[in-house]
Amino acid sequence: MKTLLLMRHAKSSWDNNELSDFDRPLNSRGRRDAPRMGQLLAQEDLTPDLIVTSAARRAATTAELVALAAGYGGDIRYTRELYLADTDTYLELAREIASDVNRLLLVGHNPDMEALVSLLAGHEERMPTAALAHFRLAIDHWSALTEETGGELVALWRPKEL
Repeated sequence: MKTLLLMRHAKSSWDNNELSDFDRPLNSRGRRDAPRMGQLLAQEDLTPDLIVTSAARRAATTAELVALAAGYGGDIRYTRELYLADTDTYLELAREIASDVNRLLLVGHNPDMEALVSLLAGHEERMPTAALAHFRLAIDHWSALTEETGGELVALWRPKEL
């Protein structure tokens, strides 16, 4: 049994039009919501074994703030692959994770994060900024994860609902 945590980056700022989309930072709401979701992970005893995030500034900062608030002590893996990625890319990346990792957190972007959550849940789910989905997967190795794996959507937390 594996636990997959999927999180959309927290709210980003559009204040500086000269920044590329990749380099946009979090706004004040994003800097508030990301640690709240990390605290939630700690409270739910869901601190990940590994965090993999899009290297885009807003996603990377989200992952760092979540990690700090959740008491995560490991390294964060940053990858450009999750920037503008499709669901297949998320699944391929997860399949490469070592089997000794039982709880994996992936931090990325919409619309693909929402599509992945909906795919695994078997029904549409909304993923606003900083939303966090908790899946229980009936697999023993990440390499077995496919589109058909499905999963039990244990919880989906949206910051405005907390």
